[in-house]
Amino acid sequence: METLDAIILGIIQGLTEFLPVSSSGHLELGKAILGDNSVPEESLLFTVVLHFATALSTIVVFRKDIWEILSGLFQFKWNDEMQFSLKIILSMIPAVIVGLFFEEQLESFFGGNIKLVGAMLIVTAVLLYFADKAKDTDKKVSLSNAFVVGISQAIAMLPGISRSGATISTSVLLGVDKTKAARFSFLMVVPLIFGKIAKDVFSGDLTFSGENNIAMGAGFIAAFIAGLAACTWMIQLVKKSKLTYFAIYCLIVGCIALGYSIWA
Repeated sequence: METLDAIILGIIQGLTEFLPVSSSGHLELGKAILGDNSVPEESLLFTVVLHFATALSTIVVFRKDIWEILSGLFQFKWNDEMQFSLKIILSMIPAVIVGLFFEEQLESFFGGNIKLVGAMLIVTAVLLYFADKAKDTDKKVSLSNAFVVGISQAIAMLPGISRSGATISTSVLLGVDKTKAARFSFLMVVPLIFGKIAKDVFSGDLTFSGENNIAMGAGFIAAFIAGLAACTWMIQLVKKSKLTYFAIYCLIVGCIALGYSIWA
């Protein structure tokens, strides 16, 4: 893998992990455009590296929130922090089920399926448009909301459906405050990312050849820095009801991807 390609893919991952435009879909499009010829093991390792970078950027941005949650948990009381942690656990259940029992079926949707990516980006556009039109509230994420949002997160494992877009949109359409929806969306994915990384590392499927350390490192740094910027920016955009712009973007890119897959 070339270092420049790794940096480009890192920036794509960092930006699109938080912006509601589908990181998996854009990575598939990016690899197709750059002509990614990585062997499966190397490609999987690079994906793990990029996901670790974006998870780390989330921790940095929400470090105060995470510290408050952890501090509250160790009080061993039914406080806000304990309730929030329970909501995070509930939101993880659907994705964990899909990841454990349908991994092979899910992986079959990747690998350059541009037509699916295009269709799912259009679905993301529709979700974002309706979420942006929702009324402002001050409602928190409830336990039942958390599980429903978790189902959206599981569906967003398909390439082309934005995880942040699907989870934030679902929360907002359920009547949750937009800022609280964005905070919950970003925090709920951190345990899943680290769980997926641990699973991949201990599965024995990763190959550490040492030949692309510079490219891997460059991709990691690019994804981390882009992730910091995108995460902070996205919170402000959701608060100001600017999701329609991303809906238009997803619609355009989705139509282009569909057209490319049909006529290429």
